[in-house]
Amino acid sequence: MDLNNIAVIYGSDSSEWEVSVRSGEFTASQIDGERFNVYEIFARFGEWVVKAYRLKGQERVLIPEDERPEVCKTDFSAVVCGEKVKFDYAYIMQHGTPGENGLMQGYLEMLGVPHSGCNAFVSAITFDKFSCKSYLKDVDFVKCAKDIFLRKGESYEGLAEQAVEKLGLPMFVKPTDGGSSFGVTKVKKVEDFDKAVDVAFSEGQMLIAEAAIVGRELTCAVYNNGKENVALPVIEIITENEFFDYEAKYNGHSREVCPAQIPDSLRDQIQEVSVRIYEHLGCAGLVRVDYISSEEGLYFLEVNTIPGMTSASLVPQMVRASGMSMTDFLTTVIENS
Repeated sequence: MDLNNIAVIYGSDSSEWEVSVRSGEFTASQIDGERFNVYEIFARFGEWVVKAYRLKGQERVLIPEDERPEVCKTDFSAVVCGEKVKFDYAYIMQHGTPGENGLMQGYLEMLGVPHSGCNAFVSAITFDKFSCKSYLKDVDFVKCAKDIFLRKGESYEGLAEQAVEKLGLPMFVKPTDGGSSFGVTKVKKVEDFDKAVDVAFSEGQMLIAEAAIVGRELTCAVYNNGKENVALPVIEIITENEFFDYEAKYNGHSREVCPAQIPDSLRDQIQEVSVRIYEHLGCAGLVRVDYISSEEGLYFLEVNTIPGMTSASLVPQMVRASGMSMTDFLTTVIENS
């Protein structure tokens, strides 16, 4: 691709918008400034503005808030410093809707603008935890925990007892289309189930109750290097909290071991399974897959098609452990999405 102007889109319409801003700003800072002009687009609830830009070989310019140019959605362009800039490529860093559920991808694909990551259909499927698990329940290379699906508006009278009978305790209740652990509750008593349902529905329209799997939490990212799909080093997540919740993720209540101190056989299995999931779902660009390794085997948790990308996030740790620079890695992702 002949790319000149890269737009990094961040912010979102979800509870994850602040995390998305941090991820997007870091990503923009690491894109090769000798090869590309980089424009940062803050997009939230339909208002898209150019927040900052960095021209080739120059320093980043932060535009005053009251002077930020609006993005023209007709052709994905903006007038910056009196000159119309047509964005050649979009690096999507929106956690949650519309960047992670296929809406942003669909818009860009209709305009013919290349973008990072999965296409609109795959993004929609992988963003919904229940749909994604449905694609993997019958494969023979990874396990999926038992679950129950519920849509907002459906009666859940008596569901607590049914869930305990099917899933046991403890269990997790979470929105199917959320991230950063917003709306997730670990249910230990049957009488806490209904409240957990209400919490999940405060974040989304659908939820799953899922059996809690006891084991080690591990994660692995996959990308395409232009020749093949490659798995990055595995990380183990060790949390001080009940589970890897928002506090653990972003406020220092967890420890990430990279590379994970696990047997080589388990490392190889996770990397192989991650590539197989990536290919089975039809993923593209950079994707992170989360697991629980238990005595019964390796359990799939979820796919993150737009994983966190702050300097302390999991994927940058994997990239550093692999011996690559973030700049070279991002160039590879941009050229091979």
